Amino acid sequence: MISVNQGSTALPPHIGLAWVAMGHTSLERLIELQKNPANIRNLCILAHVDHGKTTLADCLVASNGIISSRQIGKLRYLDSREDEQIRGITMKSSAISLHYQEGGKDYLLNLIDSPGHVDFSSEVSTAVRLCDGAIVVVDAVEGVCPQTQVVLRQAWLENIRPVLVINKVDRLIMELKLTPQEAYTHLQKIMEQVNAVTGTLFTSRVMEEQAEKAKEEKGSGAPPGDQVYDWSAGLEAADDSHLYFSPDQGNVIFASAIDGWGFSIQHFAHIYSERMGINAEVLRKTLWGDFYLNAKAKKIMKGAQFKGKKPLFVQLVLDNIWNLYDAVVIRRDKEKVEKVLASLGISVMARDSRHSDPKVLLSAICSQWLPVSQAVLSMVCNKLPSPLQIAAERVEKLMSVGVRRFDTLPERTQELKNAFLQCSSNENAPVIVFVSKMFAVDTKALPQNRQRPLTQAEIAQRTELARQRHAERMAAEQITAVGHQNPSGNIQLNIQLGGLCKDEMETQVLKESKEEEQRDTFIAFARVYSGVVKRGQRIFILGPKYDPAQGLSMLPEQCSASDSLPDVPHLSCCSIENVYLLMGQELEELEEVPSGNVLGIKGLEEFILKSATISTTPACPPFTPLNFEASPIVRVAVESKHPSEMPKLVRGMRLLNQADPCAEVLIQETGEHVLVTAGEVHLQRCLDDLKNRFAKIEISASKPIIPFRETVVRPPKVDMVNEDLGKQHKVAIIHQVKEEGSHSRSSETLHVDSSGLVTLTTPNKLATVSVRAIPLPQEVTCLLENSSALIRTLEQVNMSLREGRNQDVSARTLEAIADLKAQMEHMLQGRKWMNAVEHIWAFGPRRYGPNILLNKLDGYQRPSLWQCLCREDKDGAQAPITRDFDNSIVSGFQLATLSGPMCEEPLMGVCFAIERWDIQSLNSPYQNNLEENPTFQEASGASKALESSDALEVNPTEPSQVKRLLETTSTDCYGPVSGQLIAAVKEACRHAFQAQPQRLMAAMYTCEIMATAEVLGRVYGVLGKREGRILQEEMKEGTEIFIIKAVLPVAESFGFADEFRKRTSGLASPQMVFSHWEVISSDPFWVPTTEEEYLHFGEKADSTNQALKYMNAVRRRKGLYVEEKIVEHAEKQRTLSKNK
Repeated sequence: MISVNQGSTALPPHIGLAWVAMGHTSLERLIELQKNPANIRNLCILAHVDHGKTTLADCLVASNGIISSRQIGKLRYLDSREDEQIRGITMKSSAISLHYQEGGKDYLLNLIDSPGHVDFSSEVSTAVRLCDGAIVVVDAVEGVCPQTQVVLRQAWLENIRPVLVINKVDRLIMELKLTPQEAYTHLQKIMEQVNAVTGTLFTSRVMEEQAEKAKEEKGSGAPPGDQVYDWSAGLEAADDSHLYFSPDQGNVIFASAIDGWGFSIQHFAHIYSERMGINAEVLRKTLWGDFYLNAKAKKIMKGAQFKGKKPLFVQLVLDNIWNLYDAVVIRRDKEKVEKVLASLGISVMARDSRHSDPKVLLSAICSQWLPVSQAVLSMVCNKLPSPLQIAAERVEKLMSVGVRRFDTLPERTQELKNAFLQCSSNENAPVIVFVSKMFAVDTKALPQNRQRPLTQAEIAQRTELARQRHAERMAAEQITAVGHQNPSGNIQLNIQLGGLCKDEMETQVLKESKEEEQRDTFIAFARVYSGVVKRGQRIFILGPKYDPAQGLSMLPEQCSASDSLPDVPHLSCCSIENVYLLMGQELEELEEVPSGNVLGIKGLEEFILKSATISTTPACPPFTPLNFEASPIVRVAVESKHPSEMPKLVRGMRLLNQADPCAEVLIQETGEHVLVTAGEVHLQRCLDDLKNRFAKIEISASKPIIPFRETVVRPPKVDMVNEDLGKQHKVAIIHQVKEEGSHSRSSETLHVDSSGLVTLTTPNKLATVSVRAIPLPQEVTCLLENSSALIRTLEQVNMSLREGRNQDVSARTLEAIADLKAQMEHMLQGRKWMNAVEHIWAFGPRRYGPNILLNKLDGYQRPSLWQCLCREDKDGAQAPITRDFDNSIVSGFQLATLSGPMCEEPLMGVCFAIERWDIQSLNSPYQNNLEENPTFQEASGASKALESSDALEVNPTEPSQVKRLLETTSTDCYGPVSGQLIAAVKEACRHAFQAQPQRLMAAMYTCEIMATAEVLGRVYGVLGKREGRILQEEMKEGTEIFIIKAVLPVAESFGFADEFRKRTSGLASPQMVFSHWEVISSDPFWVPTTEEEYLHFGEKADSTNQALKYMNAVRRRKGLYVEEKIVEHAEKQRTLSKNK
């Protein structure tokens, strides 16, 4: 056997694999390919920012002759926006259809390029939903980055199959200067990192399934015994061999997209099998791994690492690539290059070989020897599934909205699963389409409005029109000349010409206004899962809250969207105006699109806001909502510079809200128009779109509106200099605070005791409430915040029960509610939380927030918040009765938690316990009627105790007042008493909040930074300046790159990325994602009280108080009173220099 690597020119000949880029495919051919779903591949490209997605997409687009191969990486064809080209990052998902031939088969590839920047991860979600597979691109130097993990998780959640492209392998040669052996070790580690992420996702799913099985067995009444749950048992039984990336499985490509080369193991196995006479299948299994070639025995043997031998991958693959770079780029040895070209059987153009840039010659050689587009497209066709191979599990997941399970859907709805799996384009097949986003297109760019070459007849017609206009102009000039000679006729002529001009101006104004209105057209970015979508077709649009069971019960049996139908909630009908083939920057008009294809649909902008499900049958359920990784957190208030242009701004913001899947548009109670975005880059893009595209007016945006939360904490045990606070001293401070507060409060209606209990009486002296604020444990606050959707469902169920309506709740929902209750009972332990979960009155704000209203009233057993869990048990028992004005207490609590006393921001992690609620009753002729009401008896018993209180005396001397009070108390639950009680509860909650140690909570970003050792100090400097906190720092093996994980307040993040790049000369770049809310430890109202604090901080104590700074900034923005002194401790200036 001949040794493969004996000389520098030992490159394998490209036997039988000469590959020529395909020419531009006609539209008719693509339409024909759309009809065969078995050969369609819907795929997206996913990666971290700057890992080479768009350059790889350019390579694939160039293979179809759409762009020149010389423009790869420079043109960035799918980045059609101007700001994408300027910034050099992708900001939106773009689709293009490509044609590929392999093994005598023609494939249609619907390719979607997606962004890698964290601010635009919502665009990744819209792309992933429409695909069956994904190309995950990883930088060979940087390896698995934060966004790589995110996109792998998004692909996993959508049940789509990924393949791996390790890109920028040339950087290992040119930048890191690694040897082939070191590069092989490095590539192995990258593979391990990617597979570790996949393994983590797989393990978590198996454990969830095991937990569900254990619950079902427990619920089915299995014998208790000594049950020991072994989580690893499920992992051993589950098959995960197909999940991982391995070159020998053919789902990994090694590439350098910018240099135009890429290969799979199979490619080299085929080359060497013909040259060395070894079975190609054997080579495929041994080229990657711990195998080496024994030249003496002429055998491939195992144990290369143990015996210190070169692995086959290094010897037969990497050495050749390193030699090519050495000859062409590093040494630029012409003789060696000619030998390489001769051994490969490749010829290059003379201008390429003479070019001053060696990369041009390298690209010319590699594009013939190892064309990256052929390697990637071949892997896509062989390894990614077609629309016919969609998994049944994925279909059920798509059709199961919210907490509904697939088996609880109506029978006709469940039958649609077969339509998904068959992916049929028959006339009888129901049309099922999912729209993942709406995107705006300039009306002029639509195919019907695009400029096209003129025919000979049209040219002749336009020539004749031009001649006529010229003749009319000459005649008008002659009439004007005659008019000068005849002044009497001149007046009449001017009137006629003036009338004509006026008509023309009006026509022009109308035309301009019409053009202004129709400047942008919205196209739906969608995929057909079943049936054929045709132009002019009538279809149902299913809103996210549409219930197929309700729709089927209200509509006739075999109805269609073209029939006259009754109104069904969340169901509307419309016609499809046009369907388009998406070709990157261009659209191609089609008559129909069969099942399994990605398409654009015109005519849905009036019916779909962001995403929706479309079908010809009302039995179809709405698809599950998209999984967005980044939640919008950055807010700005937007207004037009000229008030007269406000309607244009409102319209522009409505269009922006529709065009961006992640942006939100709100109108606050103050009347401000607020734009909410995912980050700074996203915000800038939205403002540019609003100004230049949708509103087309001058706008002014406020500084970012930073969200905060208000909370209370336990009284501190140490002071600001970490000295232990004695008990007596602590009590003295509390009394001092209470005394200071009591001077500004009315002692007649308000009482605050030393324990923090606030008692408040309504102005009409009819009701009294006592409230205490208690901080919730952090884990309970996190649980409530994460369970907001479930709590909202619980509130809807309770409202239905209160109104006497019986609402069907799925077993899965009830199980989730029971699980929430059990977790809260487990977390709220201790004497003060005894039976607290059973006595929860409400959650707030908006009835599903992370605050609790607790019923601690003696003798008042109101209906439980968890009554949906125990309806079966209490069917025969007498239901608890709700007291009058119960809802007023809840409303007051909702208002109090919506805007706290510190800076009118929502509360978080606070429990308000109602310990006393008395309603005043009076002796009157009407008392006998009132006493029949058990609720009033309870209230009157409580009121007798109340009458003895000095602070709550009532003197009913006037009969009119007595009559008014009685009428209000007994009959009108929504009159003045209700309003005063709401206000009293709100004020009591605010005062109870102020009686505890108050703190602000700041929104926090998780910040992941990749930096080299030389800029590490500057990274820490920027983070320290902006109140950041380092969580973790680790060095990537085999590289000089450090990965730093930190948390950073959102309030300090604006301008952070720019400053970061400036300070580190562009060598480090942060990725920030909203993570959590964190309590700011400093007290905004702190003043020195102990001797140690006076010594340390001085009498002025004017050191920076971060919480006070944030609080005052919010109060100033909202127009609230800010307590600050402009000048304090001023000194007279001395002028030392003499007067001249």
